[in-house]
Amino acid sequence: MSASAGTGVFVLSLMSIPICYLFNSLIYSNSAEAFFFAGCTTVLILVVSGHFMLKRKAPVDPLFYVYAAYAFLSVVNLIIGLEQDNIVDGFVTFYLKVANPHINTAHGHMISYWDGCVHYLMYLLMIAAITWGDSYRAIGLYWVGSFLMRAIVYILGNAVGKYGTHVGPLFLLHMLYILLSVWACFRIFSQPSSRDVQLTNIPASERRNLLRRPQDLLFIIYLIPAFAFCVFRGLIVLDCSSRWCQDYTRQYEPYLKDPSAYPKVQMLVSMLYSGPYYIMALYGLMVPGCEWMPDLTLVHSGALAQAQFSHIGASLHTRTPFSYRVPADGQPVFLLVNLLYAAVPQALCYRCRSRPAFFLRPALDKKTE
Repeated sequence: MSASAGTGVFVLSLMSIPICYLFNSLIYSNSAEAFFFAGCTTVLILVVSGHFMLKRKAPVDPLFYVYAAYAFLSVVNLIIGLEQDNIVDGFVTFYLKVANPHINTAHGHMISYWDGCVHYLMYLLMIAAITWGDSYRAIGLYWVGSFLMRAIVYILGNAVGKYGTHVGPLFLLHMLYILLSVWACFRIFSQPSSRDVQLTNIPASERRNLLRRPQDLLFIIYLIPAFAFCVFRGLIVLDCSSRWCQDYTRQYEPYLKDPSAYPKVQMLVSMLYSGPYYIMALYGLMVPGCEWMPDLTLVHSGALAQAQFSHIGASLHTRTPFSYRVPADGQPVFLLVNLLYAAVPQALCYRCRSRPAFFLRPALDKKTE
């Protein structure tokens, strides 16, 4: 398959910039000429993009078209984030006035930037892989984790936060996006796993004692305090009366008490899902043959990267009320702990994907079972 389909998607996604500007101008000008010009431009863009995408052979994978639409929306989300921060103007002004108030929160800003940058890059990479007939399961699993964390926190935060009574038609439209994305998640999970290493007999060097695997030992040492940290923050949002919890909240993370409820939901999700993951990861690093470990680290690292990006950004963002922002004296510790908490799972994921032999079982063992 030629690269023209992927090129068409890239061009189509960038065309969201003039489309947003034209339609925003149309709404404010209430002019028939502007409406005609915007309509003709949109039709022209769709025709040109369709010509590039389907010039030779249309992709048969339905996720190609899903990710093509998502790439377009990702650029729109980036424009939303930039206009909310007054970096650009006149692109989505009308939408920001009529949109659900959740999008104007600090958390809403962060997920707009994440979707417009990180998700956009992942969509383009997966589209390129589909175009060239390569496997995109690894990138897809990372996206699955990122998407699920974003969706769970955003939906539950909207429902239980201070904007819970402002759910409107646009939120219901967002639910259609969620349902389509969940279907895409199942499609990715159903794809066969592509192993770079297919061994009939695992070398003894890959089955060494933990003390002879210093890198894995360091990861295990990290996982224990990481488990304690995610449980600790979960207890904080559950209003634990411990002096340690109160002091930590006041000095380093007052955002955990923000009435928007996004940080509360995020910490509860981390405690209920990341906590068990750390226990499973400990087992997977100590016992050879846990073939689920590379895929599990991909999903979790994607989820934690999205969660920490949103949490760190919202904790420091000016949209967060001053009383809930990180105090200036506590920012070095806050950034050190949270960046480390986000970065080490990415390193663990890289270790599991780059050297998966420890997690594979010999083909003879599988036949015996």
